Amino acid sequence: MIYEHPEPDAALTQGDIIADCPLVFWRPEAGPSDPQSQQTTATVVVLTQACDLAQAKAVQTVAAVVHRVRFLVDSGLLKAATIRDQVRAHRVYGWYFLPAGPGVEESLVDLCDLHTLPRSLLEQLIRAGNRTARIATPYREHLAQHFTTTYARIALPEPYPTVDEG
Repeated sequence: MIYEHPEPDAALTQGDIIADCPLVFWRPEAGPSDPQSQQTTATVVVLTQACDLAQAKAVQTVAAVVHRVRFLVDSGLLKAATIRDQVRAHRVYGWYFLPAGPGVEESLVDLCDLHTLPRSLLEQLIRAGNRTARIATPYREHLAQHFTTTYARIALPEPYPTVDEG
């Protein structure tokens, strides 16, 4: 099973899925001379390494926004066929597929929508009952690998030049 449902008093760790997390973000249309922030709540998944959380090395955590597949398809942001054929196979940059399970709808983790959040905020949300599930091992490590691959890619600005052999 991909999901665990830890006890309410279980410590925060990598792979925790937390609902109704308050997020602050910058409006894209705001220019540099007039920056304006907005806030919302969203479901997030904790990406900070489990060892850093367990050893209390992390005061801040990194979390990614989790979108319900139904919302993405119904709003026209993604096609169901793209999710089925590309994202579920982990062939799309920056997206990670989460299948439906107890307490979790079929969802996509947006690895390009990251937020640095105080650890204490996430712990408070867990105490309030907002942890819906935890991604179990080895799926949690698979997500972590996909996250690192998203940001550790090495790309060239243009393809290598070739010599015509004609």
